[in-house]
Amino acid sequence: MQQKEKNDLPEPAIIPLPLSVEWGPAKYSIPSENKICYNAEAEASVKWVEKLLNGVNKDFEASEGKDCANWNLYIDPSLEKELGKEGYKLKVHEGGISMESATGTGMFYAIQTLRQMFPAGIESGMLNSEVNLRFADITDRPEYYWRGSMLDIARSFLSKEYIKKHIDRMALYKLNRLHLHLTDDQGWRIEIKQYPKLTEIGGKGAVKNGRSGFLSREDYLALQEYAAQRNIIIIPEIDMPGHIYAALASYPELNCDENKNIDPKRAVPPALYNGYNVGWTKLCLENEETYDFVDAIIKELAEITTGPWLHIGGDEIQDPFYEEFIKKADSIVRKYGKAAIGWEESAKAELSESFIVQRWNGETPIAADQAIIDSYCKFFYLDHGNVPNQENTYKWCRKEGLNLETVYSYRTEDSRVIGVEAPVWSELVISDDRADDRLWPRSIAGAEIGWTKQEKRDFQDFTNRLARHSARLEELNVNFYKSPEVKWETRREKGVFSDKLINEEDE
Repeated sequence: MQQKEKNDLPEPAIIPLPLSVEWGPAKYSIPSENKICYNAEAEASVKWVEKLLNGVNKDFEASEGKDCANWNLYIDPSLEKELGKEGYKLKVHEGGISMESATGTGMFYAIQTLRQMFPAGIESGMLNSEVNLRFADITDRPEYYWRGSMLDIARSFLSKEYIKKHIDRMALYKLNRLHLHLTDDQGWRIEIKQYPKLTEIGGKGAVKNGRSGFLSREDYLALQEYAAQRNIIIIPEIDMPGHIYAALASYPELNCDENKNIDPKRAVPPALYNGYNVGWTKLCLENEETYDFVDAIIKELAEITTGPWLHIGGDEIQDPFYEEFIKKADSIVRKYGKAAIGWEESAKAELSESFIVQRWNGETPIAADQAIIDSYCKFFYLDHGNVPNQENTYKWCRKEGLNLETVYSYRTEDSRVIGVEAPVWSELVISDDRADDRLWPRSIAGAEIGWTKQEKRDFQDFTNRLARHSARLEELNVNFYKSPEVKWETRREKGVFSDKLINEEDE
């Protein structure tokens, strides 16, 4: 029988590294006819198994039941104590594939792990060869519940189509939070009905050579639904009270008398701003009318945001009313049923218990009981170069850039940290290919940091596994940077979907 055959498969290269994995001595060959068995709680997860089988051109049928087929999906809420809300058990054995979890999220991640055990050709749905899976017994759950990626679409716009591709790639590596930086001095990217000029005027701005545009309410709602299907929550950011020139240009009445809140005056309304400088604009915080604007923006954004968080920015601003602003903005966010997030400077203010502080330089003291997302620029600012002196990258935080090993080297013993998030700021990221180059593969390192226990992480082991993801990333049409720390493997010719991979150096 096929499961008795000698196993000639290497250990699959799973990223993020699971909590516990045992590879068996044999292999399971997926038959041409498959039956998927599921309990009622797992019915919604069946579509993701069907997607895998469609990708390898295998027939299938699905029916409710337990342990009645070669594919078995079982969701049991009582497993939460062992697996948490995102964990799972995955077994590949002589009878087929079995997956268990406490929630649909956990089942989705089990299927993503299984997906990485399939040949890379599955990503383009053109795999016609036999598919063999190494016997496996995996028990897995994440270290952190916040595993984020941030796209700055304010300086240079990224389209809804690109964001959807990014969501797909995030899901493969179990990233679960997409932070969209929607507003800044250069552009305003989210439609607000009460203030239409924000996009009519502010949406036309962009950094030099960058792209303008904005997300309509319908775009934003559709993206959230698309992300939620892949267990990703979108967090919108309206950066306040600084980084606000696009709004000030759209509604000049928001400015103080004589535009004294714009200093130095790198641009004044109605001109748009296309430069790179920061920290020169702010809302007129001594005017009560400013808070009417803030309230209206937060109210409308809360109404169209399905997730529980709104990001209020709060970075790089000096103003005597700053702390009062943060406290009021936090209160407004909570009034509309959401929890606020702010960059670390917001920790100067008295914050609510639900407020999450996003740490980016470590220079601001943060209260002992405040939750923290770590986005240290020295580990996670992916607009910095993949290598020293890479063109069109920054080096202000780490002069030598931010190579893959540096990202992976992040460690913390801070019990307040709920997870990590890697931002890409877009002053110099003005195309989809450039965004890909900055995001990948360093976002994969971030994904493993967020999922895998610190004591289990080893950079050499990680790069050995990552090397074998080259063909998968190619099939996904990712313009990823070939980090020199990795001995990348690739296919001899594009379009050939065998399991055999070769080292690039041998070509």
